[in-house]
Amino acid sequence: MSPVITLLTDYGLEDGYVAACHGVIAGIAPQARVIDVCHLVPSGDVRRGAAILAQTIPYLPAGVHIGIVDPGAGGARRAVAVEAGDRIFIGPDNGLLSWAIGASGGAVAAYEIANAELCLSPISPTFHGRDVFSPVAAHLCTGRKPAEVGPEISLDRLVSLPSPASHLREGAVEGEVVSVDRFGNTQLSIPAGDLAALGVRVGDTLGVWLGRRQLALPFRESFAAVAPGDLVAFTDSAGLIALAVNSGDAAQRLGLPPGAHVRLSALP
Repeated sequence: MSPVITLLTDYGLEDGYVAACHGVIAGIAPQARVIDVCHLVPSGDVRRGAAILAQTIPYLPAGVHIGIVDPGAGGARRAVAVEAGDRIFIGPDNGLLSWAIGASGGAVAAYEIANAELCLSPISPTFHGRDVFSPVAAHLCTGRKPAEVGPEISLDRLVSLPSPASHLREGAVEGEVVSVDRFGNTQLSIPAGDLAALGVRVGDTLGVWLGRRQLALPFRESFAAVAPGDLVAFTDSAGLIALAVNSGDAAQRLGLPPGAHVRLSALP
């Protein structure tokens, strides 16, 4: 296993939680390089964490990838280690890891973390990031095998989030808001290829239906192609259609939370 550990959490940066995880890893696997993916996932927002991890994983090196957005900590949810390609994902079995596992080729084996020898003692029921996930990831980087973390579990028992969908129908494409970033850019589940299938090209005007509201937005290469304060649709760095306001907050202006339904079509 490559001595690389990545870490995504909703811990924020105001407290010592992230540092504690780093410290545990350094104490067990000082040779491991730790890459911080994000620690500002909105508190308990499993879907947002899943989207960030899945869209980042193609650019991360092989290694152990910890995801901790865990509103069920201390409850009945399992802690798991999942092998997918040349990666191992560590975290709560609440769907957080599922999209990234899919983006890595799919799970080939999964284990429930139950080996207390690989965890800190005592284990805090409210801080599994420090006491369970970080030490297990570090031990894997020192050469321990995934099967050592605990009993194997059936892959069909892993919790998966429903994948964001995009549907072409009647000259339009329908999808949903996948996530909203800190700039207020609203990422949709609609890939650029679906708009291309409708004949929409950069420079065209796009019809956008948000419930009963209909908007006509320019479809451009980036938000910088319109004047400050103007709305625009563009293809983001993940290859998905996004709605934005140049120097503004599209999610706030449009009232679009994650999961909101959106319909797009070409306009003459």
